[in-house]
Amino acid sequence: MSTTLTLDQMKQLVRDHFEEFVNKRNAGVIYKNMTPDFCDHDGPGGKPAGIDVDEQMMRNMYQSMPDLHLTIEDMIAEGDKVACRNVWRWTDPTSGEKMQFSWFRALAI
Repeated sequence: MSTTLTLDQMKQLVRDHFEEFVNKRNAGVIYKNMTPDFCDHDGPGGKPAGIDVDEQMMRNMYQSMPDLHLTIEDMIAEGDKVACRNVWRWTDPTSGEKMQFSWFRALAI
């Protein structure tokens, strides 16, 4: 795959996507940012998923984790790929306990 974007533009695209998709709770942005043949190789249940499944997964997360927030910790771009380490944080609605998990994602632009 090749891109005409600079490394900084690719990183900004990833930043903007996570900001919209997670923090601003705009699940529909996936249709703007991903190609129709997009495949999340680690979708819900650890299974490959397409755009529709990922969109619904996020809508479910918005409901079950109302204060869900993602913070990008590190990002590296090379060639047509961006690697991103982020932390997802939320409050468990049942216990009130603060929760988080770290995630590493590599994306081809």
